[in-house]
Amino acid sequence: MAMRVSFYGHVRQYENLKSEIDKNIQEVLMSGQYVMGPMLARFEKELAAYFGSKHAIGLGNGTDAIWLALMAMGIGPGDEVITHPNTFFATAEAGWIAGCKVVFVDCDPKTKNIDPAKIEAAITKKTKAIIPVHLYGQCADMPAISKIAKKHNLAVVEDNAQAIDARGDTFKQGELSDAVTTSFIIQKNLGCYGDGGALFTCRDDINETVRKLRNHGSNKRDHHSLGTNSRLDDIQAGVLSAKLKHISAWSDQRIQWAKRYAAGLKDVKAIDLPYSKPGYRHVFHVYSVETKDAAKRDAMIKFLVENGVDAKTHYSIPIHKQQGYPWGKEAQIVGSVANAEKSAASCVSLPMFPEITAAEVDYVIEKVLAWDKANR
Repeated sequence: MAMRVSFYGHVRQYENLKSEIDKNIQEVLMSGQYVMGPMLARFEKELAAYFGSKHAIGLGNGTDAIWLALMAMGIGPGDEVITHPNTFFATAEAGWIAGCKVVFVDCDPKTKNIDPAKIEAAITKKTKAIIPVHLYGQCADMPAISKIAKKHNLAVVEDNAQAIDARGDTFKQGELSDAVTTSFIIQKNLGCYGDGGALFTCRDDINETVRKLRNHGSNKRDHHSLGTNSRLDDIQAGVLSAKLKHISAWSDQRIQWAKRYAAGLKDVKAIDLPYSKPGYRHVFHVYSVETKDAAKRDAMIKFLVENGVDAKTHYSIPIHKQQGYPWGKEAQIVGSVANAEKSAASCVSLPMFPEITAAEVDYVIEKVLAWDKANR
């Protein structure tokens, strides 16, 4: 029997938490304080406590979080930052907005995160920061990255827009970096109903500066510098506050669905399944498989969509191959980025969200098996 399986479960999640979310929104509306108000202050405290960070700063979006972190550390025009190209455009874009030259190195062929072994070759006298992305919900190799950063006196800004509840085998996010940035757009594991983001840091100087920068360079009425308008509004903070207490349980559910996918797809010949590093908490923001033959990727997606499965790609065009690259900004590729290009050309994201049902996961598995059988 045909079934339709959505890629996201936003409405189901709202229906499950309607009373909690509506209560917080009503509280904000009745307070009369909708920007930089008490709900935002409350959520920032909750978020810092949850994350285990000294400071959590609510911002307009995850892109701003990265470039404001760079600005707060004095990283800008004339400086270089290192990241990898098989991620969302905003990671590099944030570096360009800050005025930096963005340098790309390849990803690890298994995890798809930045390959620490490729970083040192890209470091010059102008390099000031490394921006590892915790892609698909799995942390990058932060101990190795941190070791390189300390050796060369570089800052580290973790982009955890896809990995809010993830951790490594011997480390937590934020322990081996200067700042961690995240996005709260609705597609994320912890998402609001619009745009939103945050920055976590244990550095008082970064906290103080970013709080000014997000509010036009002002902490009260005195504008100390140029800044921007990047404030997480209180209604979105209320939505996120209601959701935050559920995030670990949702991550656990994602992990269970990933195990169900893995068990059902283990004998599929035409695809590679996502790799989880031993001891890491991979929270599966995306369940991304890769076709062994990149030429068959689009046909697989077409087959799944025609059969009711809302499959997508993350990310089908590496940043350095997009029309906007380098968007009038400085950019450089160091060494081969063949792994990143291969991943981009072959990735297929299957539906993954906490509220998906066992029947829906099994239906997706059934259709992937049918496609695999037809392509042997």
